[in-house]
Amino acid sequence: MKALITGGAGFVGSHLAEVLLADGHRVHVVDDLSTGSIDNIVPFKAHREFHYEIGAVTDVPLMTDLVDEADVIFHLAAVVGVKLAVERPVETLETNLNGTGVLLKLAGRKKKRVLIASTSEVYGDGPDQPLREDAPVLLYPTVKSRWSYAWSKAIDESLAMAHWTQRGLPVIVARLFNTVGPRQTGRYGMVIPRLVHQALAGEPLTIYGDGAQSRCFAYVGDVARGLADLALCPEAAGQIFNVGNDQEVTINDLARRIIRATGSSSPVTHLPYGQVYGEGFEDMRRRVPDLTKIRRAVGYRTTKDLDDIIRMVADHARRG
Repeated sequence: MKALITGGAGFVGSHLAEVLLADGHRVHVVDDLSTGSIDNIVPFKAHREFHYEIGAVTDVPLMTDLVDEADVIFHLAAVVGVKLAVERPVETLETNLNGTGVLLKLAGRKKKRVLIASTSEVYGDGPDQPLREDAPVLLYPTVKSRWSYAWSKAIDESLAMAHWTQRGLPVIVARLFNTVGPRQTGRYGMVIPRLVHQALAGEPLTIYGDGAQSRCFAYVGDVARGLADLALCPEAAGQIFNVGNDQEVTINDLARRIIRATGSSSPVTHLPYGQVYGEGFEDMRRRVPDLTKIRRAVGYRTTKDLDDIIRMVADHARRG
């Protein structure tokens, strides 16, 4: 199979490339390196089935050639992270919406199979937990830049489903929940790499809010395996799937586990959301995925628990 990964030099994209290469597929990556890093794909450069381009998904001539060559397309290129979305809402909306629009239009010409990477952010502050793919969503007013990422990805999903229902494009949407592992940066607000780096440096672990909010963290290798399997599942076309881990933990407990795993003596401090993201910032108290659908579809399973993930992130950080 010839696979194209947009955003393939990013955190999830590079791990997906690794999985696909190990499966014997040909992989072509395109990334503009706005949030990805060439370092993430250095280990694959010598692989005879790996190819990459530095460029934007909105570059129509470039993408036309790459899409035409591909058997399946994994669309991961996007602005990522709450912190980046709050700071750069214009770029968030333009990058996510325009990039997905270009890709779906090009893929639609030859009915290429497409997997769109979406996010659990589209659920907003959804009241029904665990969150099922058909659960109602609760998003806040569009004037709140906090939600620009969620709005953009929700529209991406709607556009993808429109291409499926109106034009028969075999598209799949995967909603990722807090994916974590080696090569992830804490630069854009990702909590585990940020807290791990603070613990290793002997700095206070800074928790935003009261720390009683809970999340579920999934190992990136498991997520990449799930994406690869979904893309090759004929019955998955036209459907939306949660991808992640359903083991819930509060951020306060997460910090304690990181301190224990790293042997750090760092204290824990709490900062108000407004001090970090600006006044009026909202966050949800819980976010737990229902993974029933993806388990039934492709036998999805998780292989690493939270303590495993923390150790892997810490080991990667120590290696620099």
